[in-house]
Amino acid sequence: MRNAFFALIATAVLGACTSENINREALVERNNPVISGFDSLASLTVGNGGFAMTVDFTGLQTFPELYSNGVPLGTQSDWGWHKNANPDDLKFEETLCEEDMGHGHAEFYSRQLKDSARGTAASNWYRVNPHRLHLGCVGLGFADASLSDFSEVKSKLDMMVGKIESSFRYANEQFLVKTVCHPDRDLISTEVTSDGTTPLTLRFPYPTSAHCDDACNWQNTDAHSTEIVSTTESSALLKRTIDETVYFVHVSWEGKAVFSAAEKPHLFLLTPAEPGQSLAMTVLFSENEKADKLPSFAETAAASELSWRKFWNDGAAVDFSHCKDPRAKELERRVVLSQYLLAAQCAGKTPPQETGLTYNSWFGKFHLEMIYWHQAWLPLWKHSDKLKRTLAWYHKAEPNARKIAERQGFKGVRWMKMTDPSSIEAPSNVGSYLIWQQPHIILLSEYVYRQSADKKFLQDMAPLIEETAEFMADFATWNSDKQRYDIRGFIPAQETLRAKEVVNAPFELSYWHFGLSVAQKWRERQGLPRDAKWDKIIESLAPLAFNEDSLYLAAETAVDTYKDIRFTSDHPAVLGAVGILPLTPQTQMPVMRKTLEWVRDNWNWNKTWGWDYPMTAMCATRLGMPEMAVETILLDKRTNTYLPNGHNFQDQRLRCYLPGNGGLLTAVALMCAGWDGCQVKNPGFPKDGNWDVRWEGLQPQP
Repeated sequence: MRNAFFALIATAVLGACTSENINREALVERNNPVISGFDSLASLTVGNGGFAMTVDFTGLQTFPELYSNGVPLGTQSDWGWHKNANPDDLKFEETLCEEDMGHGHAEFYSRQLKDSARGTAASNWYRVNPHRLHLGCVGLGFADASLSDFSEVKSKLDMMVGKIESSFRYANEQFLVKTVCHPDRDLISTEVTSDGTTPLTLRFPYPTSAHCDDACNWQNTDAHSTEIVSTTESSALLKRTIDETVYFVHVSWEGKAVFSAAEKPHLFLLTPAEPGQSLAMTVLFSENEKADKLPSFAETAAASELSWRKFWNDGAAVDFSHCKDPRAKELERRVVLSQYLLAAQCAGKTPPQETGLTYNSWFGKFHLEMIYWHQAWLPLWKHSDKLKRTLAWYHKAEPNARKIAERQGFKGVRWMKMTDPSSIEAPSNVGSYLIWQQPHIILLSEYVYRQSADKKFLQDMAPLIEETAEFMADFATWNSDKQRYDIRGFIPAQETLRAKEVVNAPFELSYWHFGLSVAQKWRERQGLPRDAKWDKIIESLAPLAFNEDSLYLAAETAVDTYKDIRFTSDHPAVLGAVGILPLTPQTQMPVMRKTLEWVRDNWNWNKTWGWDYPMTAMCATRLGMPEMAVETILLDKRTNTYLPNGHNFQDQRLRCYLPGNGGLLTAVALMCAGWDGCQVKNPGFPKDGNWDVRWEGLQPQP
C-alpha cells in the first residue's frame, strides 16, 4: 500500500512538471471549426450533454434533406422516444431461446429468432422499439431555394462559449444567424438579423423506425399531429402526438412577428412584421405542457458561455503547439473537438448512443459496452460530475439486469448490451452474448472515485459494484483438469467469434482479473472483508493463451487465429488486455509486444472501428513503444478519419461515431499522464525532440 502511494505521488509530480499554465482560450480558439459553403459532412452542433441540435450552413436546420446522408441535422434528447403499435401483444419472453453454454445449466438469451412467426415478430418488435425521436427542425423559410442562391457563406462554432455564428448572402439579402443551447434546459435560442422578412420555421417529422438514419419520415404526415395549444403576442405552445408519444414545444420570441401554421402539415412560421429587424426565437422541447418562463436569447447565450467556459477552464488540457512533428496540429484539433462533441452530446442522464444525439443508429438505442469509449475520459480530464450523471442510470437498470442473470442461472446482475432508458434488452444474436460491458461499471466508478474520493459516491455505487462482481465470479467456471478458472460461452469484444466455441478470450480474461480486483478494493473501502471466492478466482484465472510463434490467440480455442481472416478482422481486442487495462499476472509482456507488432503490420485495418486505433495506441504506450502509439492513433485509414466538425467518420452508414472520439481522449490521457507507478514523462510520445507535449490536470490511470 505504501509503495503504491509513493508511486502515485511520483506520477502526480511528473504530471505537474509537464503543465505550464496553458492558455485555454487560445487552445480552443485555434481549433474552432469554420465552414465555408455547403458540406453535408460538416454540420455543427450545440448541446448540453442530454439534448443537442445539429445545424447546417445557415446556422439552423433549414435543409435537413440535403444533410440526411451526411452528418444529419438532429434534434434529440435522452427522453425523446417512440414505440410503434403492438396490436398482437407480443411479449418480451417470446424472444428468449434456451442455450447450453457450458456452465452446467440452461441459459435463456434474447435472440433475433427466425423459427416461429410470433418469435420472429417479437424479436423484431423489441429490437426496433422504442426508438429515439427527432424532436423537430428549427430553420429558415427559404421557399424553393437552391444552393446556388447562397454566397459568402461562413459558419463558425465558438467552442469556448458554445455558439454557432453563420453569415451568408441569400439572393440580395445578408443574414447573420447566432444559435446557442441552454446548459440546463432542453432548449435552443437563435437570433437572426437580415435585410428582409424571411420567416423562422418549425417543422416536425414522423419517425422512421429504421436501423440507421436521420429519423425523419417527411411523407407520413397523417400518422401524427402537431396542434397549436395556445399563443400570445410573443409565445406559442405546440402539442406533438405520435401514436402514444406526446411531447410539447414551447416557443417564445423577441421582436415583432406573427406565428402561424403553414399550409403544409407540421410546418409553422414565425414571420417578422418588418424588414431589416433582428428576430430572436427560443424553443424548448419538453415532456411537460407547463414550463417556466423561457429565457431570452441573451440570457441563453450568457448561460451557455458561463457553462462552457467552466468546462474548458476547470477541466484538463493538452497543448500540442510546441511540437515540431507536423502531425501534432491535427492531433490537437481532434482532441479539442472531441471534448466539445462528447460534452455536448454524450454526457446526459442515460448512456450515449454511438452516433450521439446527431442521428439514429441501432434504432437510437445505446450500447453499454460503448460507455467506456464514450465516457471513460471524463474523470481522466476532471469532469467526473458528467459521468456521475450517467452512471446513476444503472440504478434504474438494475432490476432488469438481475432478471437477465437469474434467467441464465447466475448470481448478481448481468448488464445488457443494447438497450434504451427502460433497460429492456434488445434481442440480438451477437449483443446478448457479449460480456465485456460487465466490468465497465467497476472501472468507470473506480476512475470517478480516484479523481474525487467522494464517500457518498462510494456508498451509492457500492451495491452495484458488488452485484456486478457476483455475476462475474459466478460466470467463471472451475476447470478441475487444469486447476484454474476459465471464462467460456460468450462472444468476445472481437465479435467475429462464436459464443459456444469461445474459451478464455484474452481481453475478457484480463478484465475479469481487473474487475474482481477492484471490486475487492471497494469492499475494503467500506470496511468489509475481502470475498474469499473472488480472491481464489483472481489467483487462479487462466493465463492468456498463445501459439508456437508467441502470438496471443483471439481465444484459447481459436487455434487458427493467424490463419483465418475471421480472427484478424473487426476489433483487435487482444490488445485491450494491456492498454485499456494494466498488466495483469496472466500476461507476458514480450508476447504482447510481439502480438502488437503483428497486429500493426498484418491486421485487416479496413475491417476495424474508430476505437480500435486509440486501443492500439494505449497498448503501445503501456508496452513502452511511443513511436507506435503516435503512429496508430493517427493511422491513415477510413475509420480513423476526423471530419472538419471533429466527428469520427466510419462509412456511409455511420458518418459519425463518437466512441472513436472518446477513445482518442482516453488514449491521449494515458499517453500524457501515464498510470500508477509510471516514471516516464509523456510515456506515449517519442523522445526525439519533436513532441514537446504540455498538459495540465490529467489523471493517471490504474
